[in-house]
Amino acid sequence: MAFGATLLLVACTPVINQRGYVADPANEATVKAGTDTRTTVQERLGYASITTTFGGDNAWYYISQTEKQVVFFTPTVLNRRILAVYFDKDGKVTGLRHYGLQDGHVIAFETRETPSRGKELTFLQQLLNAQTTQDTTPISDVNPGGGGLP
Repeated sequence: MAFGATLLLVACTPVINQRGYVADPANEATVKAGTDTRTTVQERLGYASITTTFGGDNAWYYISQTEKQVVFFTPTVLNRRILAVYFDKDGKVTGLRHYGLQDGHVIAFETRETPSRGKELTFLQQLLNAQTTQDTTPISDVNPGGGGLP
């Protein structure tokens, strides 16, 4: 009985995961606006988690996130830190900014789907359809006009 209770307690223990960029405030403080470039930032901080794709390559984002998950439930975000490094058109750092979980906005994703032409087949229909559409023509009927070897 005690073993079962212990097993249940251990199974429900939350798992804490650290994902993404591992923040190093001392290393981040060495990046200076006006003097550092994309190359020096990459040497000190590593590759960015995300770079901007619109309006040129003018910002790099280093994202760090801590999550808690209990058993099979959806993970809960405990902490999120984002270091944004902004660059000018010449590739020099213009500024750094820290963002947290409180700076984010919840985005409502659209759940509707665009209908497509055609018929949606179930797995069983696809399986049966694949078997009935296989070519079962005998080889002798493939070239009825001859033309082969005598």
